[in-house]
Amino acid sequence: MKNLKKYSHAITQDPSLPAAQAMLHAIGLTDEDLQKPFIGIASTGYEGNPCNMHLNDLATHVKKGTQNADLIGLIFNTIGISDGISNGTPGMRYSLVSRDIIADSVETVVEGMSYDGLVTVVGCDKNMPGALIGMLRLNRPSILVYGGTIASGCHKGEKLDIISAFEAYGKKVAGTIGESEFKEVVHKACPGAGACGGMYTANTMASAIEALGMSLPFNSSTPAVGDDKLKEKECVKAGEALRYLLENDIKPSDIVSKNSLENAFRLVTVLGGSTNAVLHFLAIAKAARIEFTLQDFKRISDDTPLLADLKPSGKYSMEDLHGVGGIPGVLKYMLENGMLHGDCLTVTGKTIAENLKDVPNLIEGQDIIKTLDQPIKDTGHIRILFGNLATEGAVAKITGKEGLSFRGTANVFNSETEVNEGIKNGKVNKGDVIIIRYEGPKGAPGMPEMLKPTSSIMGAGLGKDVAMITDGRFSGGSHGFVVGHVAPEAQDGGNIALVENGDIIFIDAENNTIDIEISEELLDKRRANWVAPKLKAERGVLYKYAKTVSSASKGCVTDEF
Repeated sequence: MKNLKKYSHAITQDPSLPAAQAMLHAIGLTDEDLQKPFIGIASTGYEGNPCNMHLNDLATHVKKGTQNADLIGLIFNTIGISDGISNGTPGMRYSLVSRDIIADSVETVVEGMSYDGLVTVVGCDKNMPGALIGMLRLNRPSILVYGGTIASGCHKGEKLDIISAFEAYGKKVAGTIGESEFKEVVHKACPGAGACGGMYTANTMASAIEALGMSLPFNSSTPAVGDDKLKEKECVKAGEALRYLLENDIKPSDIVSKNSLENAFRLVTVLGGSTNAVLHFLAIAKAARIEFTLQDFKRISDDTPLLADLKPSGKYSMEDLHGVGGIPGVLKYMLENGMLHGDCLTVTGKTIAENLKDVPNLIEGQDIIKTLDQPIKDTGHIRILFGNLATEGAVAKITGKEGLSFRGTANVFNSETEVNEGIKNGKVNKGDVIIIRYEGPKGAPGMPEMLKPTSSIMGAGLGKDVAMITDGRFSGGSHGFVVGHVAPEAQDGGNIALVENGDIIFIDAENNTIDIEISEELLDKRRANWVAPKLKAERGVLYKYAKTVSSASKGCVTDEF
């Protein structure tokens, strides 16, 4: 058994460490148990968020699976921040920071406690990349388990989700609905446990990680709650599956490759997923020590069509996709059409092509996933833009419904708070290019999402009439003509810091450019007069983050300084 106890044998078999063994006996382990491999089960469960409220329970099902496989599963917890709850508040600055804290804490516990393998049980947006980055650093047999998507709410026969609540506020401000209907939408939008229901960041990352090979088939599209208890059964299977991974020494480094990263992002593109996937997969690739840059995202997006009619830009949710074949059905369609590297290894011990061999095709007649000859958009919705406004790059989410280019007049705001007040007070007009700056990884700090402004714009009926540019991020729930991740950010003196009201901005999603239409001489003159503001955080985790975080164009990693 020692060969399966590559790490835990140090604390369970060494006679010179009797205190370690005494403490393990104190938690109820027998001498026989100390001969078995130890599996860390990391839960991001906590009571304060529907995405995470059920995860501690799911972790106990993973533990049952490890017991079935004659392994010792030991549950521990790490943190989470609800994007949906923190959006539009100062708390949103901690969301992206939490990704790296999760990675750090998973690495710390598994290394510190000498566990032989790892299962992570995750729910909200930053949980998935954080857990995966931790797995890649550790490089021990590992599986990621996603807690699943939330069921839809319903109001007047219309399906609701978390974005419905944000957009209802915009409608109320615009006077198209009253207070009572606004309250009804808020009460009905989120009926229980599970992550936000559209192809927002949580479902985007869960789907991509399934395509990457680091979670079991169907894991990403199985709903959080159901009478069939599918999610609980999945968790048991995940715990059991660690046995095979240990016996065959299959590690994340055997699964995550340049080709599997391409599979993951190609699926994101087909699904119309969140721009956050770019930021996270840059960081995931760095953790895996694989060269994968913005140019790779651009290349994949340029030759991959958008096929999924999923929220926020479309009309369907993840639960709808589950009903017609789920993510494996989509992957099978992609494989049959030459869009995947089928020989990539997965946590089943089989290749992705082998996993998909007996998976049913998407249900005939479904209209959620369009065919290649009738795509929603011929190329990807995620556009990597370069120009004098973003010399290191920016990330746009453009489905084509908003048009493929936008020229307008800069309307500059130095924080999300300023722009929210501006929208509320009628200071945003048709034809504006709204600039929201000093919201980058260092400037905020924490690179918060601008979901409240985009939702207010959409709710006010201005979605096709204004564009929005920021050095912060956009939620997976954001839609409209939006460009984020502008780098260099304003805090570092990027040209977004030099834009003035009235400047003409041109965004071209066909030629992938983003420019301020002023001369280089004028930019240089403004740059000479620009003074960097003080960091907004002076101590604590936000200060440490601001001092260590890399550019958004490099994934906002915190261990390369």
